Amino acid sequence: VLSCLVRYPGRFKAAICRYGVSDLTALTREIHKFEARYLDSLVGDLISSRHLYRERSPIYLADRIQDPVAIFQGDEDRVVPRGQSDMIVESLRRRGVPHLYEVFTGEGHGWKKQSTIEAYYRKTEEFLTRHLAS
Repeated sequence: VLSCLVRYPGRFKAAICRYGVSDLTALTREIHKFEARYLDSLVGDLISSRHLYRERSPIYLADRIQDPVAIFQGDEDRVVPRGQSDMIVESLRRRGVPHLYEVFTGEGHGWKKQSTIEAYYRKTEEFLTRHLAS
């Protein structure tokens, strides 16, 4: 979602992003050991493909995002740490881009609590209703 928003600014009425990766290089340092080499198969090894990691990391192009976006994040996510979402949201706030940022306490990469699942769907529906109605 974040990659689409930075590559095609102005094309979307609204976007929904759940625990989205914004910095691939940081992800290689922060990712848990189960997926430690996962990005090698998607992007290339970090040393020889460093330029691709930067080109494909939405955080370096976040100023291009102009479409409304709802970002949902778990505060205990060990796959995509909260800091990745915080960086994107800071860019949105600074530039006045319409957004919703919801951090779910006690949640990781994916929602487990019934209350979180219900809140996610309710907030998603409200956000889409607000931005797709125009």
